[in-house]
Amino acid sequence: MTTTQLFAVTAVMEVGAGLALLVAPALVISLLFVPSELQTAVAIGRLAGAALISLGAACWWARHDDVSSASRGLVNSLLIYNAAVVALILAGRLGARNPLMWALALTHAAMAVWCVRSLQRWPVSVRW
Repeated sequence: MTTTQLFAVTAVMEVGAGLALLVAPALVISLLFVPSELQTAVAIGRLAGAALISLGAACWWARHDDVSSASRGLVNSLLIYNAAVVALILAGRLGARNPLMWALALTHAAMAVWCVRSLQRWPVSVRW
């Protein structure tokens, strides 16, 4: 198997799982986890933690690569993530909108703007 195939299969798997969890979280969670709210919350928290660590690791390893198509893909992914976090907070889908949630929304909104500005300055040769 090539790296291209690995990326394609991973993209389909993870986007599918992400969409399922975003659109029908109760159904997916009930299929995957035991019917205990605390155990389910802990499991989802761990899964989210692993995903955030992998996102952070990808950004760290790409920090010196600011012109490749792969880096552009990572910035596009970061834009989707940051915009989704803001949308979920504003829609009240991540719990109560307390001061910490508003701070997270503002932080992720700023990061989304930074992603957009970075994408606008990307060299034309690697835009698409």
